[in-house]
Amino acid sequence: MLGNRKVFVDTCIVIEYLKDNIELDKSNCFINNIVLMELYIGAINKRDLREIKTKLQGFKLLETDQNIMNLSTQIIENFSLSNGAKIQDSIIASTCLINNLPICTYNIRDFRYIPNLEMVDL
Repeated sequence: MLGNRKVFVDTCIVIEYLKDNIELDKSNCFINNIVLMELYIGAINKRDLREIKTKLQGFKLLETDQNIMNLSTQIIENFSLSNGAKIQDSIIASTCLINNLPICTYNIRDFRYIPNLEMVDL
């Protein structure tokens, strides 16, 4: 359980929050621009996009800086062939590692091979 713990929430978790299937304490939940873009691209119309933006208020947005991009590049280099690492997942994982945050995700297989990345359950 998350409790009061600060955690990065993957797109799949935020989607369930947006559907009102789970509750989150947004003040302890962090996302990045990758999560934002994945959510925005899922909007079916402008009204849906406005609703998504409104519900995301209160989540903490972490910037993607050069350190994150450098680490992400290393993850792709080391794990794209052996584990199918994807660019967006490597940026998310790098964001967690650089900011010392565990990730909460339903997509364990996308991250399980990344050393030192802590995963937590809801």
